[in-house]
Amino acid sequence: MTANVGHYDVDKNKVLYPDECFLINGVCFYVQNRLGRFAKEKQYGDLMQARFSELEVLCRRELVAGNSGNRIDFVVYDKILIEIKAKPFLTQDDFAQIQRYLKALDLELGLLINFWSRSAQPKRVLRIRGS
Repeated sequence: MTANVGHYDVDKNKVLYPDECFLINGVCFYVQNRLGRFAKEKQYGDLMQARFSELEVLCRRELVAGNSGNRIDFVVYDKILIEIKAKPFLTQDDFAQIQRYLKALDLELGLLINFWSRSAQPKRVLRIRGS
């Protein structure tokens, strides 16, 4: 099945959770448009949670990852991990953090969102198997 998204054709059989991610992208843009680029991480999370609730999207917030005590910002639809950031730029440590969380929760897809970037476009992070 192929869908036309903007100027691109997306093969929905090859992209993990395309419809769900499309909706999450919309929520991210909604949140950034309301709060701007330089709010605090908690403010972004609170507004995301409110918007998910308005849209009746199943989400859980601040889950503990295994025995680490680390808290995951969101798990949406019980299959997509969302980690939000409010900082000048993302680092390799941020992507490594997502990998650890995906492994701890046995999920395949994480979205890393930095609301301080010009566009709150989520970065898709697929779980790396092995090692």
